[in-house]
Amino acid sequence: MGCFGFLKMMMFVFNGVIFLAGAGVLGVGIWVKVDGASFTKLLDTVSPDLSQVVNVGYLCIAVGLVLLVMGFLGCCGAMKESKCMLLLFFIIVLLIFVAQVAGAVVVLVFSSLADVIVAQIGNVAKDSLEKDFGKQADITTVWNTTMKELECCGFNNYTDFDNSPFMNYTKHYPSQCCKTTAPCTMAEAEISEIVGCYNAILNFLKDNSKILGAVALGIGGLEIAAMVVSMVLYCHIDSK
Repeated sequence: MGCFGFLKMMMFVFNGVIFLAGAGVLGVGIWVKVDGASFTKLLDTVSPDLSQVVNVGYLCIAVGLVLLVMGFLGCCGAMKESKCMLLLFFIIVLLIFVAQVAGAVVVLVFSSLADVIVAQIGNVAKDSLEKDFGKQADITTVWNTTMKELECCGFNNYTDFDNSPFMNYTKHYPSQCCKTTAPCTMAEAEISEIVGCYNAILNFLKDNSKILGAVALGIGGLEIAAMVVSMVLYCHIDSK
């Protein structure tokens, strides 16, 4: 097997894994949207925390479709030696890579723009809490799980729940906003001083910055390798 044959085989195996992963994620997304109740019951038998997958069904479908298309183009483009498919694969990976780099540049360099984006996200999150927490089951479950896992309260703090359906009905704050097990009153929430989930996420990122950096570099390296291999195959087909 020559170098060209080896690259074809590696391209096929790598994108075959991506294709199968995409098919699996897409299948889960469709199952969640079609029959979420049975899917939740199945996940609850494994781990209650996994049942949160039902709240990101559309995201699973979108990610699954992208992975499916990428895997198909990579596999078929390599084995069929199709220049069109290889070029499309290269463009998709390049767009994903550029989006990642652009996001990193915005966060690291244009801090003021990043602050504006975070402020907008904060406004959306606060509106979601005030309008839907305690009223929409899926949103309430997502927030409860997030606050439990990160040991935080609201997006900024406990005041994000003021005038929420949950607050209006129960007359107290979520239990995650207090350190005691008793009903979480305003006085207890003030004493507890539980941080908001935004700050909790920032602390998590700081504590795990090396791991996250290594993962980001690994993903970036794989994307660059995939683009290089697809272009090598593309150019070799031209030379033939």
